[in-house]
Amino acid sequence: MHSFLLNNRDELIARCKHKVSQRPRRAATHDQLANGIPLFLDQLTRTLGAEEADEAAESLRISGPSGGDSLALSEMGVTATAHGKDLLTLGYSVDQVVHDYGDLCQAITDLAFERDAPFETAAFRTLNRCLDNAIADAVVEFSFQRDSKMARQQNAEENRRAGFLAHELRNSLQTATSSLRALELSGMPITGATGAILKRSLAAMGNLIAGALAEVRSGTADGREGFAVAPFLADAQSIAQLQASRAEIGFQVPPVDAKLHVRGNRELLLAALTNLLQNAFKFTRPHTEVTLSVHAFGDLILIEVQDQCGGLPPGSAEKMFTPFTQRSDDRSGLGLGLSIARESIEADDGTLSVRDLPGAGCVFTISLPRDSMP
Repeated sequence: MHSFLLNNRDELIARCKHKVSQRPRRAATHDQLANGIPLFLDQLTRTLGAEEADEAAESLRISGPSGGDSLALSEMGVTATAHGKDLLTLGYSVDQVVHDYGDLCQAITDLAFERDAPFETAAFRTLNRCLDNAIADAVVEFSFQRDSKMARQQNAEENRRAGFLAHELRNSLQTATSSLRALELSGMPITGATGAILKRSLAAMGNLIAGALAEVRSGTADGREGFAVAPFLADAQSIAQLQASRAEIGFQVPPVDAKLHVRGNRELLLAALTNLLQNAFKFTRPHTEVTLSVHAFGDLILIEVQDQCGGLPPGSAEKMFTPFTQRSDDRSGLGLGLSIARESIEADDGTLSVRDLPGAGCVFTISLPRDSMP
C-alpha cells in the first residue's frame, strides 16, 4: 500500500475533491482545507513507510497508537484537529468532517480494485487505525470549538438581556427620582399629575422585574394586548415632560385620533418610545423643540419623534442602532437605548427607522400594524 499511495497520490486527491464537490455546501478551496485529506494522505504514506522499515516508534509518532493517545496528540492528530476547526469555521456539520476521511478510504479501495492492487491485512489495519485516530481527533476538536462558540453566543445573549433590564430599570428610576424631587421642591400633593408619573415609574420597574422573573421561569415573555394609541402617547408625554422642562426644550404633542389602536406589549413599547424621547431631549439643541406625533397610513400606525439636533453625521443612521454604540461623549449610559427600542418594536411586528433632516434634525418613526377597535 505504501508504494500504491506514493504512485497514485494525485489521482486519490483528485477523486476526493470530486466527491467533496458533489455534496451540498462544500465549496472550500484547497488552501482552506490544507489540513485535510492531502496532508492526511502524506502522513498515512509516511506511517506505512515507517512500518515497512520496521520503525514502530516513528509510525506511532506520526499517526498515534490504536485508540489514540489522550495525553499527547500525534502529528496526524494535530493536523486533524486543525482540519476539524477549519470545517466549523466554514460552516460545515460534524457529519461532513467524517465524510472527508471516508472519501479517502473509498477512493483508495476503488482505485486499488480498478488496478488490481491487493493489499496486505497489516496495511489495511494501519489504514483503519489512521482513519480512526484522525476522525476522532477532528470530531473532538470540531465539537469543542462548536460548543465554545455556542457558549460565547449564549453568554452574549445573557449580557444583552441583563443590559436591557438594567437600562430600562435605570430609565424608570430616573423618572421616579425626578418626580419625587419635583414633589419635594414644589410641595405638590402626591395625588397630582407628578405623583401619577412617580407611581407609573414605580409600576414600570415592578413590571420589568416581574417580566424578567416570568421569562426565567417559562423561557418566554409576551404580554401582547390591544390598546388605544391616544392614552399610550399621553403616558409617554407625561413621562417625558419632566426631562423636557429640565432641558429647556419645547415639547409638542398634537391631538391623537381616539379611534387608532395597535396590538403589542404595551409596557415594552412605552419603554421604547420613552427611550426615543429621552434620546431626542439629550441631543436637541436648547430652546428648540421636540415633536411627538402619530398618524395612520393604510394598515399601519406611524408614531414619530422629531428633534432638532442639527442633523446626523454621514453614514451614522444605521450604526446608531448597534448595541453599545453611543452618539456622544456622555458615557452615563450603556449605548443600548436605540438597540433595545428597535428590538422591542420588532418583537411586535413593527419597525423602527430614522430619517435625517440635514442641518435641522432627524425623525425616528415607529411603524406598527393597525389593530381593529375592540
